[in-house]
Amino acid sequence: MTAVVRVKDVIEELGGPVGADQLRFGEPEEIVTGIAVTFMATQQVLEEAHRKGLNLIISHEGPFYSYHHQPHAKLQESADPVYQAKLRVIAEKRLAVYCYHDGLHRQKVDGIMAGLLQELDWDAYVQEHEPAASVVELPTCTVGELAEELKRKLGIGMVRASGDLSVTCRRVGVLVGFRGGGDVAIPLFERYQLDALIYGEGQEWETPEYVRDSCYGGMARALLVLGHLESEQPGMKLLADRLSSRFPSVPVQYLAVDPLFTVL
Repeated sequence: MTAVVRVKDVIEELGGPVGADQLRFGEPEEIVTGIAVTFMATQQVLEEAHRKGLNLIISHEGPFYSYHHQPHAKLQESADPVYQAKLRVIAEKRLAVYCYHDGLHRQKVDGIMAGLLQELDWDAYVQEHEPAASVVELPTCTVGELAEELKRKLGIGMVRASGDLSVTCRRVGVLVGFRGGGDVAIPLFERYQLDALIYGEGQEWETPEYVRDSCYGGMARALLVLGHLESEQPGMKLLADRLSSRFPSVPVQYLAVDPLFTVL
């Protein structure tokens, strides 16, 4: 007899609500017909999940354009049509949406970082894991070659770069998501004697400008910027694999989100 899996069972497997994590829609006792795991519960993802019979969506980012997963007050006050359309599809399709962000990042090895390193096939190169960053020691290559490897392995069309692409690099710091701010990223260069840094996104006037001044001063340093989505999707893909093993009687699918920006 196939065991019934309820929404609360999946949430418990994920460690329960931590920080801003919460069940935004649906009820804990609802029976799960299928699980969609995604970087963000976009309108397209919600509709695709329903078509595939997946009634529980596990979304890393909140569905309403805010880290805290609550819609911005002005969206509610103005009856914004985009906000209302999302509410309708969730209600009409009877979807449960669980936002799983903080708990995933707070695992012993950040779950999003683990997915990115696995996708890049860099697990064997890891030298250090910090809560917000990892350090790898790669076979020597140029920064330009490293950029091409990232694009190829992650299936992305571009990365942004600061620094000299022709210099060689070996020791590289990796940060996922919005961890590229100067307070977190800049000290890693000296702490681990890094040649290059890779992150999802961060303020442009902080770490990138530090790298610019480093290069002007004769230090061979570089920065490669993947994009927030591009740095975090592999972690959700890994999560889908783990949930599939944990709940073999329930269909689990990773639903990728298309790149956000078009490069002109």
